[in-house]
Amino acid sequence: MQFSEQWLRTWLNPSMTTEELGDTLTMGDLEVDRFAPAAPAFTGIVVGQILSMEKHPDADKLNVSQVDACTGEFLHVI
Repeated sequence: MQFSEQWLRTWLNPSMTTEELGDTLTMGDLEVDRFAPAAPAFTGIVVGQILSMEKHPDADKLNVSQVDACTGEFLHVI
């Protein structure tokens, strides 16, 4: 059976390391076989703030947004 470490930490001491958490569960008769990530690490993610959004002049279902992604200039995203 698989459990999220984040979910387990709502019930156990959140200041434990992952290894200490596994040892605690094993000592409580819940054998821990391994720790595995639920998803690979994120790469190439950019966070930005939408400054304005307007309807695209040539398309009904599109918007043109002005976005600040901390690159020094605003990006225009459709």
